Amino acid sequence: MNSLIRGDLGGKKIVIGIPKGSLQNSTFELFRKAGFSLGDPGRSYFPTIDDDEIECVLLRSQEMARYVEDGVLDMGITGYDWVKETNSDVVEIEELIYAKQSKKPIKWVLAVAEESDIKSVEDLNGKIVATEVVNLTKQYLKEKGVDAKVEFSWGATEIKARGVADAIVDVTETGSSLRANNLRIIDTLLESTTRLIANKESVKDEWKKKKIEGLAMLLKGVLAAESKVEMLMNVRNVDLDNILKILPALNTPTISKLSNPEWVDVIAIVDKVVARKMIPLLKAAGAEGIVEIPINRIID
Repeated sequence: MNSLIRGDLGGKKIVIGIPKGSLQNSTFELFRKAGFSLGDPGRSYFPTIDDDEIECVLLRSQEMARYVEDGVLDMGITGYDWVKETNSDVVEIEELIYAKQSKKPIKWVLAVAEESDIKSVEDLNGKIVATEVVNLTKQYLKEKGVDAKVEFSWGATEIKARGVADAIVDVTETGSSLRANNLRIIDTLLESTTRLIANKESVKDEWKKKKIEGLAMLLKGVLAAESKVEMLMNVRNVDLDNILKILPALNTPTISKLSNPEWVDVIAIVDKVVARKMIPLLKAAGAEGIVEIPINRIID
């Protein structure tokens, strides 16, 4: 696979793994907002990108950290859970909190059937646990001093808590799906978010390190901007103090003089969730020509 990815590159490039599956579309959108254009790969595993210094490869999140560690990829995007599950020796560059639907961390939890007599992890001695994260589960049971058999689950893990196994370790965001299937959560093994990881040798290369860190900065800037908007308004000098008391700006608002000396232009970055509440207050305090603008990136 190493030669397959790198065979025709030529010149200076970094090879980045894009998660295939549930995170694929949201990752493409993240790159688009960062200023890149990724082409639809169709049946190919190699999406095009409008940067001659980047090569993209679609891979399953479960495999990503191992290929980054091995140097097949210079960097990749995957969950912290899969870095731990594969015990991969990689460099974490940035936490990128985004997902298919929610920005909440996902959780790997220990669960049993609602009617099960198992009340705690200690009750699993001599029992069977089904899961996709075998290594995480074995490590967890070892830390708890519990001797149980851990079996790999190829899917439909929730069903296996009823007859196939005594308990399961499965992934969830809120636990609602488990509860809907009459399963009871006993404990949480791990919380995980998406991470940008890099190969140790790649970050020792000054050119690659600079390229990786630059890309990480752009992606992080997109996520930082998603909850913010820019607000512009015209304000009379006599009303300025009252306006500034209303604005919870990311930094000190920008105030610019206008051709009319009695007025100034005020620019501020605010949270989206409070912008709709602030606009009527700003209008009542004397602001005019209020404009709300979406932000693509915020670079600290």
